Amino acid sequence: MLVSEIELFEILSQQLGRDKAKSLVQYVETKIDKRLDEKTNVFSTKEDLAKLEGKLESKIADTKSEIVKWMFIFWIGQLASFIAIAKFIFHQ
Repeated sequence: MLVSEIELFEILSQQLGRDKAKSLVQYVETKIDKRLDEKTNVFSTKEDLAKLEGKLESKIADTKSEIVKWMFIFWIGQLASFIAIAKFIFHQ
């Protein structure tokens, strides 16, 4: 028990008795521990941020390569269209 828990236990034991005070202090302690665990799950650590950064960098790199691929496909299509139109115009 921490100092504050001991003080709480002493106050409650005078009013409720030792057994009830002990069970009440344990109940309060478990509630506080659960709340603390819930709060720590919300926070992110430096390792969490580093993992997230790595995932984002890989997704950005994948996206960039996809964009470059589709740009080449687009420009090849444009070039083919231009050549077809140029042949049509100059052969008439």
